Amino acid sequence: MTDKIADAAMAVADRETTIIAAQPESGPASIEGYYDAALAIPGMLRCIANAEAEGVDAHVIACFDDTGLDAARALARAPVVGIGEAGFHVASLICEKFAIVTTVEPSVPAIEHNLVRYGLASRCVCVRATGLAVLSLQDSNSQAYRRIAAEIESVKREHRAEAIVLGCAGMAGLAAALSKQCGLPVIDGVAAAVTLAQALVRLGLKTSKLGGYMPSLPKTIAALPSELVSRKPVSRKP
Repeated sequence: MTDKIADAAMAVADRETTIIAAQPESGPASIEGYYDAALAIPGMLRCIANAEAEGVDAHVIACFDDTGLDAARALARAPVVGIGEAGFHVASLICEKFAIVTTVEPSVPAIEHNLVRYGLASRCVCVRATGLAVLSLQDSNSQAYRRIAAEIESVKREHRAEAIVLGCAGMAGLAAALSKQCGLPVIDGVAAAVTLAQALVRLGLKTSKLGGYMPSLPKTIAALPSELVSRKPVSRKP
């Protein structure tokens, strides 16, 4: 999936832009809700700290929930763009009402929360879960494309959505084909975020270090308890 995200990023990158697709060494294999997101943040911050030390110009968080976005901005001086935030804002520039088609139900509240926070909840007619597990998007036999297209047609018909934002980095690369098939703009958050990150770099803008994104005071940070990382899934009885 990381390679697929890199391909989507490079497809919109300027000639002088170098894309580095980094995958944290720690954390869950996919993010499907708040618990996964919390476990993913330390590894992601380590990647960003390393990239900052190497002098990168901007960072893109390739999780549609914008996992750890505030923490990353507090850490980094280079601009940090989340693919969810980027997708929402790009959609707001080309239509009055958009919808989001994402993966599983636990992702829906996080996306809805972000829409409120970014001031764009009134522009989004619905957040629709396909029921597709994130990792299933890499399975050619999962019928993922067909199910995503069916949800797009449904929100067009039921909610009169004028554009769609794909709600998972694992859907990167599907936007053009879905747009052609479904007859409306379909936005890939990865492409939107890379494009916006390049614009911020060209404008010479850095992350503000006033207010909430000021560096934190030095302190001791203990290691994460192993039982959190190795927690066994809770069985759900019907």
